[in-house]
Amino acid sequence: MHALDLLLQRRSNKKLIAPAPNAEQLEKMIQAAMHAPDHGKLKPYRFVVINEAAQDKLESLLVDAVEELNLGEERKAKAHSVSHRAPMMIAVVAKINPDLEKVPGWEQMLCAGCATYGLQLAANAQGFDNVWVTGPWVEGSALRAALDCKEHDKVVALVMVGTAENKSDACREYAIDDYLSYL
Repeated sequence: MHALDLLLQRRSNKKLIAPAPNAEQLEKMIQAAMHAPDHGKLKPYRFVVINEAAQDKLESLLVDAVEELNLGEERKAKAHSVSHRAPMMIAVVAKINPDLEKVPGWEQMLCAGCATYGLQLAANAQGFDNVWVTGPWVEGSALRAALDCKEHDKVVALVMVGTAENKSDACREYAIDDYLSYL
């Protein structure tokens, strides 16, 4: 697949089934993520793979976050479906160093976001679909501890990865007039 085709055909897909990427495919995804634009060559991100064997643990951590943050019963019920929606999930943690004047925290966060996008594109290039989700529960203290987050770290993504349950070839084309201008 050509790079431009990959970019123009990328879309989120929440209906994911097995198989998930194998170890070699996952390594390629991480390698692609690590080529994100990175001012200062900080690599301000980490990846935590949550496979099917860890889905019950993830569900428990999400429920703990719902209770801790008073997110309500609807979000608690959603914890099961979110944690079991894909055969693999990858948490992306932005490792923010607030003391760097040369590379402010917001720029480090953008780098982690670009790394996440690179991860997604590499999954797509290998035939896997995915969706990037977050939600308020990424601030739950038990989840942050399980992901080994430090004080200034931010969970920027939970990327669900798997095989599309239903393949759709239709991709939206956008009208760009409202998003484009020239100086």
